[in-house]
Amino acid sequence: MAAQAKSVELYTLSTCPWCRKAKAFLSDRGVDYSYIDYDLADEVIQARIQEEMLARSAGAFPFAKIGDDFIVGYNPEAYARLLELE
Repeated sequence: MAAQAKSVELYTLSTCPWCRKAKAFLSDRGVDYSYIDYDLADEVIQARIQEEMLARSAGAFPFAKIGDDFIVGYNPEAYARLLELE
């Protein structure tokens, strides 16, 4: 399997069922990704995430960064398209 071309980072909430679905979607397809549970992060990281999300008018979790693109909310079709998954 070729190395994935785009980095994937999720901002999630530990209690959010849609965030769990996003993680499962990526894991089930063997996608390498990192995530930060916003509600479990320290104040400095929370402030950085808030700033980044506000800059993109994003008001919901999960917030996925895939390469240079971002997706707000659980959207498996968009994840698959951006990652060029079958």
